[in-house]
Amino acid sequence: MVASVGGVILDESVLIDNSGTAALRPEALSLLRKLRHSNLHLAISYSPALSDDKVSLLKKTAMQYSFDCFALDSSSTDDALKVVTLAWGHIEGTILYLFSNHKKGSYNQISNLGWIVIVMGAEVATEFDNSNVLCINKLEELLVTICHLNRKAVGNNVVTVGYIMKPSREEDFAKRGALPISPTPNGLIFLPLTFGLPLLSQLKHVDMVLHKATDEIVSVELSDSAESSSKITYTTGMQELQRYLESHSDFFVIDPINKIYPLLDRLKIQEILLGLEDINAGGNHTIRGPHFLKVNDFNEPDLILGLSEAKLSLPSIVKPQIACGVADAHSMAIVFRVEDFKDLRVPLPAVVQEYVNHSSTLFKIYVLGEKVFYAVKKSTPNVDILVQLSEMNGLGPLLFDSLKSLPTSSEDPSADSNHFDLALVTDAANWLARKLDLTIFGFDVVVQEGTGDHVIVDVNYLPSFKEVPNDICIPAFWDAIKMKFESRQGK
Repeated sequence: MVASVGGVILDESVLIDNSGTAALRPEALSLLRKLRHSNLHLAISYSPALSDDKVSLLKKTAMQYSFDCFALDSSSTDDALKVVTLAWGHIEGTILYLFSNHKKGSYNQISNLGWIVIVMGAEVATEFDNSNVLCINKLEELLVTICHLNRKAVGNNVVTVGYIMKPSREEDFAKRGALPISPTPNGLIFLPLTFGLPLLSQLKHVDMVLHKATDEIVSVELSDSAESSSKITYTTGMQELQRYLESHSDFFVIDPINKIYPLLDRLKIQEILLGLEDINAGGNHTIRGPHFLKVNDFNEPDLILGLSEAKLSLPSIVKPQIACGVADAHSMAIVFRVEDFKDLRVPLPAVVQEYVNHSSTLFKIYVLGEKVFYAVKKSTPNVDILVQLSEMNGLGPLLFDSLKSLPTSSEDPSADSNHFDLALVTDAANWLARKLDLTIFGFDVVVQEGTGDHVIVDVNYLPSFKEVPNDICIPAFWDAIKMKFESRQGK
């Protein structure tokens, strides 16, 4: 059986731009970022005859991405092998060596090292008289090749997860070891899918897709009807994936894209949270959503009456109805007086939501399959402090972006003083998982001073769960994916 991939060496010929200047190919930077946290031995190689400016660029790049950097003379295989062995010691697994077809004259020497050689730009592998030669057309195909070799080495007991998310999110997950291209202890391999290659050619190598579809939203048009869905426009690549999933109903995805739609609409989520009354029976505390009111026009003559009927008092927090996927989805305001609504700079339609005094403490809840975790974070201050901030602001509303400029208290959060009821929150997490039919999601809870009510103020899909230690949440993340896949296979 072929060993799984243990190390990858990228020759300078596939990294340096063909223009002749000392610059990297644009696609090389993306590949280096993706390989950086792969847990493979990684290196950049160059010919000793390469110009000084290009050598300097490669060494700087290798240091930036934590790669080794080897000067390999292809005319001396003994020296080349000695250089790599000295740096990497006894490597478990196969070494891949990737170089460009225009440098294929050095192939005969390199092929004697026992590595798998991957040639970029060659027509077919039969150009080379060796079974250890593979060919790719684009640099982006390297990760698919590594995934294919690992799967071949491990056998059928591995599940390959193709994933789609924006680069910054991928980086956050990958640097914590959550997306390895080598098998996890429970038998998962993660392959980043790219819209820079034909999607069909990548999907044939995966068993399932994990996505953060909200990263691919171009626009959202909310529906005025509770019965009809909002119109969501995705990027061209995401639309291609949607069409594939629609025509391959047996293909597994976490989670079905339509299941995340309620999380894009703050009004729909508020309406769903009304159902939490089903689990509030006989306990010491109550868990609920905040009181709320949808507003289409801040100058509505009946706004004051509507607030009263919705059990809303001021101050209240005003949020766009669209929860994510558009630029101003997180532009919010805290209003203290009715006149604050006039010309309020919050996108419409909006949701006015009850502001809960909660001792500046927010509980972030993470649901990973059957496991529930929480973290305690500093939050916005109580009303008396907010009023002081408003007075400093000229008695106007407090405008903020919840991702960038959320007004937080200077006091440290305290879980003990808020009587946090983990059992109640876990019941709510399980209820939401069934109601939303989602595998990995999160929600935010605050505990109301005085009443002890646990109030869910936000729900989101595929959160980073970065506040939970890696050794706890990453295995739970893998288990949630594997268990969901196996349960689907069982059906």
